Amino acid sequence: MGLLVFVRNLLLGLCLFLVLGFLYYSAWKLHLLQWEDSKYDRLGFLLNLDSKLPAELATKYANFSEGACKPGYASALMTAIFPRFSKPAPMFLDDSFRKWARIREFVPPFGIKGQDNLIKAILSVTKEYRLTPALDSLRCRRCIIVGNGGVLANKSLGSRIDDYDIVVRLNSAPVKGFEKDVGSKTTLRITYPEGAMQRPEQYERDSLFVLAGFKWQDFKWLKYIVYKERVSWTHNIQREKEFLRKLVKARVITDLSSGI
Repeated sequence: MGLLVFVRNLLLGLCLFLVLGFLYYSAWKLHLLQWEDSKYDRLGFLLNLDSKLPAELATKYANFSEGACKPGYASALMTAIFPRFSKPAPMFLDDSFRKWARIREFVPPFGIKGQDNLIKAILSVTKEYRLTPALDSLRCRRCIIVGNGGVLANKSLGSRIDDYDIVVRLNSAPVKGFEKDVGSKTTLRITYPEGAMQRPEQYERDSLFVLAGFKWQDFKWLKYIVYKERVSWTHNIQREKEFLRKLVKARVITDLSSGI
């Protein structure tokens, strides 16, 4: 009797497994068929990104010469190839940041959860939250982001980089002495505490300092700077250097820059 009950339960379990497997397989096949018929991939981008511009875009920008700045073109094209695209939050946080509910739901670096009071204190003594009036007045802004890799060395792209309206540099990327390859113009310098230049004179006079907050200590660091308080580093830089010097001395690593 016990054996019959066991066999019955086993068969019932097997039948249930087969039914669930069939349902899963059917749903998967249906998804594949819908995906194959769609113009978009699973991320929402056009499957054929090399296709011609939509008719309305082609007509609107038909009279622009090659290389000319096209106001609104990038946003319009992004919407065409990625329908989920929507205009993001303002470039910089301003005193309306509390209205942006989504970014307040996530901790740094994905949001500002738990940082409301710190940010409010920083913004209360900040005079400007946007680009300069001169840049804001431009009908069209062409931007370039200059990375820190050595790929620009000996490419003599400095003059082309300086032709852009907005030149964005990252962390402590050097400019002086490398103008031929990296240009001399800096509009924005985006950094975080550990990557920031340590002396005020190292910053370009006309550039804007932009903090990219990756952790809550970064906002605290900026508050120290704004209120001219004694800076408390988010990392123990001296201890890290001592550790690295020991590794260099023991020949575990090599300091090619002689900067440790």
